[in-house]
Amino acid sequence: MTIPKVSIFGVPFSKLSMKDTVALITRMIESGKPHQIITANPIMVMSALENPAYLNMMKSVDLIVPDGAGIVWAANYIGNPVTERVAGFDLLHQMMSHGESKGWKVFLLGASPEIIEAAALRLKEQYPALQLVGYRDGYFKTDKDMQVIENIRSHHPDILLVGRSADTQEPWIAQYKEQLQVPVIMGVGGSFDVLSGKLKRAPALFQKLRLEWFYRLLQEPWRYKRMLVLPKFAAKVIREKENVQKP
Repeated sequence: MTIPKVSIFGVPFSKLSMKDTVALITRMIESGKPHQIITANPIMVMSALENPAYLNMMKSVDLIVPDGAGIVWAANYIGNPVTERVAGFDLLHQMMSHGESKGWKVFLLGASPEIIEAAALRLKEQYPALQLVGYRDGYFKTDKDMQVIENIRSHHPDILLVGRSADTQEPWIAQYKEQLQVPVIMGVGGSFDVLSGKLKRAPALFQKLRLEWFYRLLQEPWRYKRMLVLPKFAAKVIREKENVQKP
């Protein structure tokens, strides 16, 4: 399947709807070959512009969905809109729901031992038929990479959800995608914190107003420096409108 895309400063975003994205993920799993999915936002795009290696990594992955409201706005602004926002947290739940009926095996990697255990328990409560085959925390150094990979492979998951630090998560997946041999590997950022109950998802009104970033800032004020990137992204899109879509 050819994925319709819009380029935002060289980052190729999928224009598929949530429904079509889940259908594509189903085909990825059925293929048995490893695929990397990124749920990207403006902060990640700006990081890619500052780091050529990060940008090249993003260009090489199998699917990038428009997770951030800022990406949806930018695509609309330049006249090449996406079908809808495909929020990573919502996509995760769609995958888990679909996985119950399909018999998909899921492995969770990331966060602290307490958070990942709580997230696993919550997922099993929400999706009792889900085959959650394993989980472990994300606090390990590079010398433990192969040990972690072997542990994951021994469980033969169809989906690996990874929630690690922003600068580690996607590059780690890209580096080890072939060794992991998991059909769908997706970075989920702070989703484990929300799944565990440590953080709350933004209420529907905040989501509708595209202010989820502000709600998260209220819960985690220390993230303010990262959030300052958002107005810079918007200003760059407006200032360079004619060049946004150039690869």
